[in-house]
Amino acid sequence: MSLSTVTCIEDLRQIARRREARAIFDYVDRGSYDEDTLNANRNDLEAIKLRQRVLIDVGARSTQGTILGETVTMPVSIAPTGLTGLNWGDGEILAARAAEKFGIPFTLSTMSICSIEDVAAATRKPFWFQLYVMRDRGFAASLVERAKEAGCSALVLTCDLQVQGQRHRDIKNGLSVPPRLTIANMIDVAMKPRWALSVLMGKRKSFGNLAGHIPEGGNLKTLSQWIAGQFDPTLSWDDVAWIKSIWPGKLILKGILDPQDARHAMESGADALVVSNHGGRQLDGARSAISALPAIKDIVGDSMEVMMDSGIRSGKDVYRALALGASSVMIGRAFLYGLAAGGEAGVAKALDIIQKELDVAMALTGVNTTGEITSELLDRG
Repeated sequence: MSLSTVTCIEDLRQIARRREARAIFDYVDRGSYDEDTLNANRNDLEAIKLRQRVLIDVGARSTQGTILGETVTMPVSIAPTGLTGLNWGDGEILAARAAEKFGIPFTLSTMSICSIEDVAAATRKPFWFQLYVMRDRGFAASLVERAKEAGCSALVLTCDLQVQGQRHRDIKNGLSVPPRLTIANMIDVAMKPRWALSVLMGKRKSFGNLAGHIPEGGNLKTLSQWIAGQFDPTLSWDDVAWIKSIWPGKLILKGILDPQDARHAMESGADALVVSNHGGRQLDGARSAISALPAIKDIVGDSMEVMMDSGIRSGKDVYRALALGASSVMIGRAFLYGLAAGGEAGVAKALDIIQKELDVAMALTGVNTTGEITSELLDRG
């Protein structure tokens, strides 16, 4: 299947599954433990039905919206994802360019392959930077300073990874960075020459933002083992205040799933929060992000922007999230499937699919703007 015949995100997922190394695909595709929360994210979204309306003038439709005061082509941003550059060589740069051309924000992860400086040099517009706070607060502060120097327009603080949920598939696949060669994965890589060449030709093979901070000479074992020793379980709301003191721009808190935490987020002075369970990759058994969204929106109201991620795979999903109170959504797996399927063109294809699906959903529910999408347009049965 070529990109020209792709009609949905699942098509991109199937291409990605065939084209990239199994360890990398599983890292993107799978969740923690029994994957109950991973599955709930999708099941709960799909259970929400839209209210079809007819004979309403929808000739002036626009999917445009605003995120943090900026006009965007649709109320969607690209979420921070680790190891993006192992899905396709220079993947962070390619995804950032695709987002820039499309007119939506791109977020670079602390755990990216390409560095902050790499992406800044390859793009023209400001992007967002996602911060993981590590035990070494000095290093965390240096990442914030680098984001400022690169002109990043927002900082996304991930709040739900003080410790890492176990992802069984990563352990079974022996996922490591750089990839560790075994007989099994050498055979797998040999069967994926297009992917292997793209990664081989990429600017970097390891964590660009952590250069000089991670162990050298083969001490880096599995990703899970390394993260477990680096991320700080003492991270608290006091650290949010500290980050605000060193970051002058917009601050987004990502990983809010509980109403009490939403109240803390509102009181912290952050500009936005992201209702998220880390895509089902952390606390297995936690509720889906879409089911948590309405209660959090009720608490926060219009005091800060409420974004949402975890499970968004279509324009219909974007519509569902907007109807339940989100001002915008983030996509992770959806763009990564596109990246693995076809580099920058694949990311652009994923964004185009989502926008067109959103536009059709708007037309057939009788709205012309994303601001008109409310819970009244959901079919309650």
